[in-house]
Amino acid sequence: MLPILSLFYGKNDIRNFLFYFLNNMFRINRTIQLLMLSDIFVLTGFGLIDPILAIFVKDGFSGGSVFAAATASTLFMLVKSLVQLPFSLKVDAYNDAQRARWLLLGTVMVAIVPVIYIFATSVVHIYIAQIIHGAASGLAYSAWLGIWSTHLDKNKESFEWSLYSTLVGFGTAAAAMVGGVVAQFIGFRWTFVLVGMMSLTGCLFLFILLQQKKKLLKS
Repeated sequence: MLPILSLFYGKNDIRNFLFYFLNNMFRINRTIQLLMLSDIFVLTGFGLIDPILAIFVKDGFSGGSVFAAATASTLFMLVKSLVQLPFSLKVDAYNDAQRARWLLLGTVMVAIVPVIYIFATSVVHIYIAQIIHGAASGLAYSAWLGIWSTHLDKNKESFEWSLYSTLVGFGTAAAAMVGGVVAQFIGFRWTFVLVGMMSLTGCLFLFILLQQKKKLLKS
């Protein structure tokens, strides 16, 4: 990575960047840390299956096809878009504890999706999973943004957004390769098991966040 940076920046710039990064990464407030860790596990988990889901739908069921895989993706995005905007209006009126509760609920629902994949026996089950995934993501994303945007550290907003995007990007990139290897040599269902475990780990961080917000609300 450093040789690539050296193509665009001088040695002093790189040194200053590394110093700033190491000096500030562990000074991020706890709320942002927990939100970041949760998304790293959940989004990286689903990064394991995003590249192979179309193949699973096409080859794993009678009646499976590229069109069926495309329909599944369309259902997810359509439901997510229909849920998140109206729900965001309600989220704005909630306190942090209420937002954390909805975020945890949505993420737990997301964690159910790979379980449905494991036991799916028809394309219809995949459609149902994608509808649940879309609704859950709409709830979770609105609540996540509501908490995240109000807890960014002052004068570190760009750094924290970029750190989040970078960590999730690296995690998703690695997960795509790992997911392909697991599906190829062990099987799709073991990939889904791994996704479920990672999603539940993400839920654990959100549970800690919820308890933190409840304590602050009582104090």
